Amino acid sequence: MKEEYFKWYSPNLNREIEMLVFGHAGYPVIVFPTSMGSYHENRDQGLIKSAQWYIEQGLIQIFCPGSIDKDSFYNKNIHPVHRIQNHVWYDKMICHEIVERVRNNTSVGKVAVAGCSFGAYHAANFAFRHPGYVSHMFAMSGAFSIKSFMDGHHDENVFYNSPEDFIHGLNDPELWRMDIVLGTSNWDICLDANLRLSRILAHRDVPHWLDIRQNREHDWPVWREMFPHYLSRIKFN
Repeated sequence: MKEEYFKWYSPNLNREIEMLVFGHAGYPVIVFPTSMGSYHENRDQGLIKSAQWYIEQGLIQIFCPGSIDKDSFYNKNIHPVHRIQNHVWYDKMICHEIVERVRNNTSVGKVAVAGCSFGAYHAANFAFRHPGYVSHMFAMSGAFSIKSFMDGHHDENVFYNSPEDFIHGLNDPELWRMDIVLGTSNWDICLDANLRLSRILAHRDVPHWLDIRQNREHDWPVWREMFPHYLSRIKFN
């Protein structure tokens, strides 16, 4: 399984960013790390290995960028307005420096996005903010509001980075074409968040699959089961 390491200076973040890429060809899949996770976390926790067959067959190519959560949502030493602004710059980095460069690796001109736990938030938030770029969104045990990170602060950036809020008014027809999976379990600490987002999507008549697995914890073993299952939903070309 081919693995490549990339490091570059991001003009959007005004800092260096690191990323691992797995595979030699195939449908581009952006996989975000969990809270404050590194670019190699998904490899170290076996998530990439769970998708090894798809990668070695040249069906998918996985891109694993690092996060800047320590400088955004989890940085209590700066004002919330700066926390959310740092995340907005991260979103721009993902969009302009990664997704726009790899989305034409497939004829549909889109990517799949995925993540576990807080990575699932990142995947969902990016997908719903940029539905024209995303064909598939696989959120595994995610939560979809960032209000708890903002210490009561609320502004336009907070609103438009909380899918539970802004999806009510989202009218981009690409949203209804997206394959959306919300993966959770009856023991998941994020079960209620997934039920809530599912209700919001259902209210908008947005097709999606709420996958509730039984007697599984909010942890890597169930995510390693979910990920290859969800990848099978991609129509490879």
